[in-house]
Amino acid sequence: MKVLVTGSSGFIGSHLTEYLVKKGYRVVAFDRYNNNNHYGWLENSPYKNKIEFVLGDIRDYDSVYNVVKKCSVVFHLAALIGIPYSYISPSAYIKTNVEGTLNILEASKNLKIKQVLITSTSEVYGTAKKENLKENDSLVSQSPYAASKIAADQFALSYYRSFKLPIKIVRPFNTFGPRQSSRAVIPTIVSQIVKGNKKIKIGNLNTTRDFLYVEDLCIAFEKIYKSKRLFGEIVNVGSNFEISIKDLISKISKIMKVNIDISIDPKRIRPEKSEVYRLKCNNKKLKKFTGWGPKYNFTKGIIEVIEWMKKDDNIKYYKPENYNI
Repeated sequence: MKVLVTGSSGFIGSHLTEYLVKKGYRVVAFDRYNNNNHYGWLENSPYKNKIEFVLGDIRDYDSVYNVVKKCSVVFHLAALIGIPYSYISPSAYIKTNVEGTLNILEASKNLKIKQVLITSTSEVYGTAKKENLKENDSLVSQSPYAASKIAADQFALSYYRSFKLPIKIVRPFNTFGPRQSSRAVIPTIVSQIVKGNKKIKIGNLNTTRDFLYVEDLCIAFEKIYKSKRLFGEIVNVGSNFEISIKDLISKISKIMKVNIDISIDPKRIRPEKSEVYRLKCNNKKLKKFTGWGPKYNFTKGIIEVIEWMKKDDNIKYYKPENYNI
């Protein structure tokens, strides 16, 4: 049996692909066609020879159908994820996140795929109105990105209810780890310090986030896949721990043993009504049905990111002097 990972060359997708290979799965890795036949973060993977690569376009049904028919299970991660870019090009998010997911659902229905795991995001909740966000809490589209993911999730649920397509929705909170783009806050901070910057450019300091190490998310994906009781369900994946961006910067600077100043960059601040000020996960459902629990504490995960960015000249993949939308 083969499993498909869409968005395999990206941050989470590459980690999940390698994780599944290590666990003995036969993995088909699907990502966007390019002239160089480049596989993104998997290009130099030690598991490259054990992965079947297919390049195509998630927005094209034929492309999706032809790769889905190779597999029995789909882990769908392909998406546009940058929130600032969704302000500039919202239609791109409809084409990739909504229509791309619809292509996966339609192909999986027609091919009678055994299971489809759709990747959601905690951004669909908007600013938390209570301490811990549960799967049945209300959804608020505070950005075009969030709106596109809400739509994708609802399409997935509709295919379960209308066509009995065996879907599960995995809803990660703020995942971090090696390979993450500088669009995200932790690599933004770490990359600036590794480059020797003493003044860190950042956006809103007062927002809080629930951070989840990428390896723990990969474990959760597999446990959710193996569960016999989560079909047609949404499952939060998070640490149940929140930290403000201000405290995050302080923690990272202490771990890296540097003294830094903070510079608020207006370009990095979202429109007021679009800012999600607080996110904290309630992960009881995941624990109840799968027994999952995070292996990495927050400090250990941060150290992994720092060591990876310093190692093998990985900082070359980052341009901390530029704001990446």
